[in-house]
Amino acid sequence: MEADKTTDLFLELTPERVLEAVEAGGLRCNNVCYPLNSFENRVYEVEVEDKARIIAKFYRPGRWTEQQILEEHAFLEDLAAIEIPVCPVRRFPDGTTLKRQDDLFYTLAERRGGRAPDELSEELAERLGMLVGRMHSVASQKEAPHRLKLNADTYVRDNLAWLESHDTVPERLRKRYFAAAEEIAHLTDRMMEGVAVHRLHGDLHLGNLLLRDGKFNVLDFDDMVTGPAVQDLWLAIPGRDDYARRQRQAFLEGYERFCLFDHSTLKLIEPLRSLRLVHYATWLARRWHDPIFPATWTHFGTEAYWQEETEELERQLLLIQREAQPAGYQAPQEDAELTNADYFWDWDGD
Repeated sequence: MEADKTTDLFLELTPERVLEAVEAGGLRCNNVCYPLNSFENRVYEVEVEDKARIIAKFYRPGRWTEQQILEEHAFLEDLAAIEIPVCPVRRFPDGTTLKRQDDLFYTLAERRGGRAPDELSEELAERLGMLVGRMHSVASQKEAPHRLKLNADTYVRDNLAWLESHDTVPERLRKRYFAAAEEIAHLTDRMMEGVAVHRLHGDLHLGNLLLRDGKFNVLDFDDMVTGPAVQDLWLAIPGRDDYARRQRQAFLEGYERFCLFDHSTLKLIEPLRSLRLVHYATWLARRWHDPIFPATWTHFGTEAYWQEETEELERQLLLIQREAQPAGYQAPQEDAELTNADYFWDWDGD
């Protein structure tokens, strides 16, 4: 769902309003409140009376329905119940986990310390695989019928319709961009037939992990989806080179201690990468009215940007066509080094 551009800019969200919202949760606050990095939502760390810190998250208006947010909270509570290291939501005095302040849904959560890992060693990849295996063993036990489905309709076709209706892609490149994306969507449909799906983190890149004393904490389930398990693997280990393949093998060795993994779904990595490229570009276009976006992505929307995106989708299409071959396919070698910024729109490299 898309918010009215005039109502989703958090214009009324002052520090005083943040503190008022936290105190509505039955917590007395000190006058300590500062924002954390988040482009999509507004997230604050707040100090309460006993000097402890909690997190207050205000959802961008119009992005999720109440039912969708509550399914995110239910997933977090399911994970926390068996001591999987996530940031559980705090219940308000009336027992709920979600409140509304004017037009803003918000929730409170526990704070977790640590630092996002710059990269994974094979040992850490195995440890992360164990954690994700535990997560997925819980995730598959319940459904989330209102959350988005990770498929070609949601991530490509719906986004192409928006780009077309808003005349976003330059005319010179539009036919090529749309043709590549539509063929990717068609091949993805075919390759995902019969693949098991369940609740996922959905955005499990390294920026959404905290590492402290050798232990991981998983952050930010805002992009929780229903989809194939491999999504939470390739995002953590996005490369195509031999090193990345060894990391994935270590990840799966840890994962399969707790949960079965369908190795045939590794062929979905390139289709899922492609879906994310279209979804990311459309996300930027949808948010361009928010001043933080032009200030951050200065290259977006230029002719050069769409030229690069079109060429990248065409390269992805070739890779997927090879993956779709029944036999004789050899995994492509990496042509250029992939960076976190290529795929992770909320990545902060500092």
